[in-house]
Amino acid sequence: MREIVTIQVGDFANFIGSHFWNFQDELLGLAEEPHADQAYKNQSLDTDVLFRAGETQQGTLTYTPRLVSIGLQGSLGSLSSHGSIYNDVPSYDPSHVATWEGNVTKQVAQPHKKNLFLQSLYKEELHQPTPSTNEIKDEDLVKCLENDVQYWTDFSKVHYHPQSLYEVSGLFTGIQGFDNYGIGKDVFSKGPCGEEMNERLRFFVEECDHIQGIQFVVDDSGGFSSVAADFLENIADEYTNTPVMLYSARGPGTYMNPLSQKGSISRALHDAVSFSRLSPLCKLIVPIGLPSLSTSKVSSFLCIKDAKPFHCSAVYAAALHSITTPFRMGLPGPTVDSEYVTGSMDVSGIVSMLTGQGVRSQLNFPESLYSLTPEIAVDVEDLEAIEFMTILGALHSGGKQASILEVKDSIVSTYENAVTRPRFCHLSASLCPLPVPLPFPSIFGNHVGQRGELLQNPIPGSKSRGSLDVHSIPIAARLRSSSAVLPFIEKRLGHLRKFGIERGAAGAQLLRSWGFENDEVGDMGETLSKMVMSLDPYSQVSSDSD
Repeated sequence: MREIVTIQVGDFANFIGSHFWNFQDELLGLAEEPHADQAYKNQSLDTDVLFRAGETQQGTLTYTPRLVSIGLQGSLGSLSSHGSIYNDVPSYDPSHVATWEGNVTKQVAQPHKKNLFLQSLYKEELHQPTPSTNEIKDEDLVKCLENDVQYWTDFSKVHYHPQSLYEVSGLFTGIQGFDNYGIGKDVFSKGPCGEEMNERLRFFVEECDHIQGIQFVVDDSGGFSSVAADFLENIADEYTNTPVMLYSARGPGTYMNPLSQKGSISRALHDAVSFSRLSPLCKLIVPIGLPSLSTSKVSSFLCIKDAKPFHCSAVYAAALHSITTPFRMGLPGPTVDSEYVTGSMDVSGIVSMLTGQGVRSQLNFPESLYSLTPEIAVDVEDLEAIEFMTILGALHSGGKQASILEVKDSIVSTYENAVTRPRFCHLSASLCPLPVPLPFPSIFGNHVGQRGELLQNPIPGSKSRGSLDVHSIPIAARLRSSSAVLPFIEKRLGHLRKFGIERGAAGAQLLRSWGFENDEVGDMGETLSKMVMSLDPYSQVSSDSD
């Protein structure tokens, strides 16, 4: 077994994770569905890589994500922090404390009510249909989700282990000001939070037979960035040989321009500090999160409302699912093909390849993929670029499913005469498309058909289509190590120098209030300088020690 443990830190990271686990749950259901497409039933994708089998004290078998989810108190909505299937956890009643003889006043907040989707899911699992349940239509559930999603748990289909869900003590969802690196800097180290997070991670890691890696998703738009950095530092010390793939994510709402100069400086320094602190603590960092999805190139196929995390996180979750599919392929190596999959690879293999140490194959992919990483250079011809690509459920132009061999031949023939190509690239492919579960947002345009095929004529009616109209989609995703990311890093280095390092820098006092001394700020600048120089040896950017 080659297990993966997943960590989600922060609200938007958990929104992404909720969609990601819904995809996995949908695949599990389709694999057992008698009339489902055979592509969902193949034995080459092993869900045990991500899930753990267990049993409650009552003898009920469970199958839950190998996950540690971290958020503010109150961020779980109607879901208990103990999950939904292990209900034998005793509640705490302070009136029973024997050492206290005075009066006790008990204040209990009203629990959040389950929305229509969660109510329907709960009754379905109890196998207790009622007349009112029978009247609920799928259209009602989809409408409910489009209008009423407030928490990431509002659309989650899966059950969670009691060790999975952790709410940071003393910090409540909706609080103002948890929006910069400094405010979360001591959360992990002070009080019990750090040790409790470590214990939860240790629970899942120690029961693994042979862990292949940790996939870590962090909402790096605010205070959770520093919480994640401290957590990652501990992981690097305790699990030295376990590679970590880090996805630093943020929603479009976090890109709103601050109203004041002080706010702008704080935001610029947060971005610089966050990236410089997070990147050395993992084997591979993937920044994701555009300022706007509704106005990006993907909007030609999708109808996304930037203000809804429910919408935006679905796109990033689809990319995450696709990128990580090769980790679950049950084949011994990248050169071994089956009828259903090709290009199996583990976390270490991908990390080694993208850092220039792996086995090389000459394949490429059409440049019609749209970047989900912000602030990168467009149309950069980087002959040293390294690519890792995954294609799921590819279709011919007529809508017929393409075989694994056809996918490989198509990619090779398309680029065998290309003028420029990356230094090397790896291709993984699976016949299994991305399933669209019921609690998926209505973000598809009216040119998208039932199997995700692009139609010549728009479907009359609504401009957006959802899970009732689109049941699956073919999808391609790519991880790329390239000098195209230079503007992203250079911007953060420039802001750190201008606002934090230069004599009389306007943000120097702010960094001190975040707990950083001058030498620590200089070290962060050195880290970013080395990144720039490694991508562009002829860059005019000198290190801070020069």
